[in-house]
Amino acid sequence: MILKSLTVIAASVLLLPHQSSAAETNRFVRIGHYQCECRQGDFEANLATVKKGLAQAVEAKLDIVSFPECFLTGYYAKKEDARQHTFTVDSPEMKRVLDATATCDTVLLVGFNELRDDKLYNTVAVIERGRLLGRYSKSLPYEGYFEPGREFTVFEKKGLKFGIVICSDGGYIEPARILALKGARLIFAPHFNFVSDPLQHNMTVRSDHVARAVENGVYFLRANNVVAGTKLEGLRDAGHGYGDSYLLDPHGQIVAGAGLYHEHLMIYQLDLDQKYRAAWNQRSIKSGTELMEQLREALEAHRSPSKKE
Repeated sequence: MILKSLTVIAASVLLLPHQSSAAETNRFVRIGHYQCECRQGDFEANLATVKKGLAQAVEAKLDIVSFPECFLTGYYAKKEDARQHTFTVDSPEMKRVLDATATCDTVLLVGFNELRDDKLYNTVAVIERGRLLGRYSKSLPYEGYFEPGREFTVFEKKGLKFGIVICSDGGYIEPARILALKGARLIFAPHFNFVSDPLQHNMTVRSDHVARAVENGVYFLRANNVVAGTKLEGLRDAGHGYGDSYLLDPHGQIVAGAGLYHEHLMIYQLDLDQKYRAAWNQRSIKSGTELMEQLREALEAHRSPSKKE
């Protein structure tokens, strides 16, 4: 079943909410991330920051710009706090976000706590010219109160196909792999980091991200936040929100960065014709088609007794 599913993924072409025409395809696509500070539970302040960053993105002629994980609502340790600061995709709050993009061609990626069927999701909305093109919900959420997402949509802008994973998703093999098999050449990974040991954390996540870029032959954009000070309402003890957003090329090399502890619009002009030794998708397809049955057998030994029945 797993082998059959992988074959379907590798062979299929996803119908996108917004499909670019051949006339819209360009060699160069300008992408970026607005590394900035989230005001916990303050939608008005966060929307103002989105407008500020989006204005800079338009001035810089960006085709796509991302913002951090859970940015519009804030990120919380407790379910009751997250539920207090959440909204649906058809809410007045989302309409105001959509309206902010109505006059520009830049695609906006922005995170929020989504309420859907009375469940909480950690979601990134994909928006263009006042329309919600789609969304991605974190598939392997760190906080257990979030419902895991299971849809891996690939979007397209000016010939560049891209997907989204969120923070801890990037520490696992499959989310990025599924997106690459569906055609993504670039993977955005919005983060909301507030950690006790920033050096150890940075070393771990960067190693994860280099692996995701190289094993799939894709660009990987780590899109982080920053935090002023070492205390943050709604989260656990003291910590650091250090930033360090960056873009890795398919060789795992950093080709753009936003630096540490400050607000910054990171910009990169991606060349769709650039060739890399780490060819897009090649390793994932080869290992998946040749070793999936062996992987299934190895996983069988780790299934819980209840699932085996």
